Amino acid sequence: MKKGQKREWQEPAPVDVPASLRGAVGGYGLVAEHLARKGILTAAAARRFLSAEHYEPAAADELPDIDRAVERLKRAVRDKERILIWGDFDVDGQTSTALLYSALQRMGARVAYHVPNRFSGGHGIHLPMLKRKLTAGIDLVLTCDTGVGAHEAVDFAASQGVDVVITDHHALPEELPAAVAVVNPQRLPVGHALRELPGVGVAYKLIEALVDGADDLLDLVALGIVADVMAQVDDSRYLLQRGLAQLRRNQRLGIRAILERAEIAAADLNEGHIGFAIGPRLNALGRLADANPAVELLTTDDWPQARLLAHTLESYNARRKYLSNQVYQSALAQIEEKPWLLDYAALVLSHEDWHSGVIGIVASRLVEEYGLPTVLIAAPEETGRGSARSVAGVDISAALGQASGLLMRYGGHSMAAGMSLRADKIFEFRRELSRVVRALDVPSAPPLTLDGALSLAEISLELTRDIERLAPFGNGNPPLTLLTRDLKLVKRRGLGRRGEHLQVEVEDESGRGQRVIWWRGAGQDLPSGLFDLAYTLRTSSYKGRREPLVEWLDYRQRAEGPVDIRAEEPSYELLDYRGSANPQSDLAGLREWHPTALVWAEVDRIAGAVNRLQLRSSETLIVWSAPPSAEIWAAALATVAPERLILFGARRTGESLSGYLERLAGLVKYSINQRGGVVSLEALAAATGQRERTAQVGLQVLRALGKLDYRVEDSGLYQLRWADAAPRENLEALRRRLDLLLRESRAYRGYWFKMDI
Repeated sequence: MKKGQKREWQEPAPVDVPASLRGAVGGYGLVAEHLARKGILTAAAARRFLSAEHYEPAAADELPDIDRAVERLKRAVRDKERILIWGDFDVDGQTSTALLYSALQRMGARVAYHVPNRFSGGHGIHLPMLKRKLTAGIDLVLTCDTGVGAHEAVDFAASQGVDVVITDHHALPEELPAAVAVVNPQRLPVGHALRELPGVGVAYKLIEALVDGADDLLDLVALGIVADVMAQVDDSRYLLQRGLAQLRRNQRLGIRAILERAEIAAADLNEGHIGFAIGPRLNALGRLADANPAVELLTTDDWPQARLLAHTLESYNARRKYLSNQVYQSALAQIEEKPWLLDYAALVLSHEDWHSGVIGIVASRLVEEYGLPTVLIAAPEETGRGSARSVAGVDISAALGQASGLLMRYGGHSMAAGMSLRADKIFEFRRELSRVVRALDVPSAPPLTLDGALSLAEISLELTRDIERLAPFGNGNPPLTLLTRDLKLVKRRGLGRRGEHLQVEVEDESGRGQRVIWWRGAGQDLPSGLFDLAYTLRTSSYKGRREPLVEWLDYRQRAEGPVDIRAEEPSYELLDYRGSANPQSDLAGLREWHPTALVWAEVDRIAGAVNRLQLRSSETLIVWSAPPSAEIWAAALATVAPERLILFGARRTGESLSGYLERLAGLVKYSINQRGGVVSLEALAAATGQRERTAQVGLQVLRALGKLDYRVEDSGLYQLRWADAAPRENLEALRRRLDLLLRESRAYRGYWFKMDI
């Protein structure tokens, strides 16, 4: 379903609600009707769904091989064997690792953990790293959220006299590894209450079988269930309900520190806070760096250390947001410049400046907006690294398999996959993948199923709170989709600093009004005349008071007619010092007047200032350095989302070819001497006030001069080293390309100094 297309609506089906169910559920009739449509028809079944206290969970020993796993772990603890927990770098893997580590430590086990690096090891048990770990003396490897396909690693460990116990939840291979135990709910029949457990849920059931009293670990289980988008049914829903209650008690120092940084009240915490605030912060480490500190954060009992680690998470999350916004803006610019890209059956975009750790996030967003299977490819050098996201009916992993002749490697599952290919094969790959997808019989988008109809007068805080008894919402238990008929749109204004969201006011025929939020509604067609509105309801705080928040899902035109919509576009409070005669003095005065302001400065040394990768949300943004491109400017505004914007844009010097190369060489020297030669293009670009592409070509010039050599790691990081070689033949061509890039940035800065903001 491409951007702007409408879905079919499926009206609420009539349903007979037994009187006993209505009596047991009470409250508003919508709740009992919704339960009946889900097939929950008895009072007892309703109580089991609505309250964890009435649900009877499945016993841990129903999981295959769990008895073997328990026996082997008990022996390891008793005999003081050395246990290595092997986890994964996403939130499910982090929480699984933290849960097992905490529980085994309490039992007195000799236990350590290892979380692989996304870039150097990837998912699963990386054999070279396993070999290094085993040389330190390990007696038992315990996996979590990984390992079900690790035949080679398990066999190698066995050859070294090391046992492996696997706990995982991913799809089963044709043959299981020869481990001591393979505890995986996918080995259970479809419909079993434990089948939808995430990795951390499997880890919890293992500990539940090992010890009495693991309730305090349920907060970790809740994080993994939501962040891994697991189906919230049966035991997974039960564990999530109990885990949310544990999270609200706010006893884990690491989570307390995250909530402090995110300004979330623990008592109000729900599944949405996990999905949109806590999960992204934890995932940022795995996407951009090493996720092992996340496990330390989730297990520490040192409050100052927890706050320090949470601050580190916040820094990486800010960088993730900036890089994601930059990729998103760049992707939109490509689509706007080349709209024919949307004519393909799959949307394939690439760029030299994209960070491979965040392209999956943006690919998911583009799938939502355009309804096409989407592949984004970061191609900083000869090899492109891609992340694919799909739509219902397209197994993207299988589709990549049919195009595998153009790929170096690929892997994943039906809705998400990763791959790599030569950068010069991207155009050919776009055509081939589109051919494969077009040949599939892709079903049309499923209808929008409505759960009930209300008038505006019936929308209330009491009703919303009653509906929220059905929470937690998510995969397997979506929020109710409600309908109000015969409305008209009377007012709109943009929300967000880029105005990407809309706040609209609708009225019914009696003149009653209602505020509605349309997330990412900017640029969408607005209804004219009378229309029906489909929406969800949730409680929210607005201007200091609790209210029902109506969130726009879709609309259906009833009758065309004239419309007079009052537009209230967002605007910055703008203070323009771009022509200041005394910028340093003005800056000092403004910082006294706005002590919490964020100062964005690159190259120039300004005390307390940040570069583009350190930008974070702030009410006031002072722009000292003029941005080098429109994408970087847009990404910065989207990341900070300021209400007050103060512009300086100090004019850059040293942007000549020789001046830039001298500055870049100094940074290279520092990286080699102080940081082992490891550096990212983003960091070099920020330090020189230029684009990533400029930093890349600058390194190529230094290599062509014979002064430098480097290799590009899978992570996109550059490993630099000095060289002493003759200049290369392509030196002058690279100089010309670098000079062109520098002139482009100078031209944009010149435009930025004059543009109306």
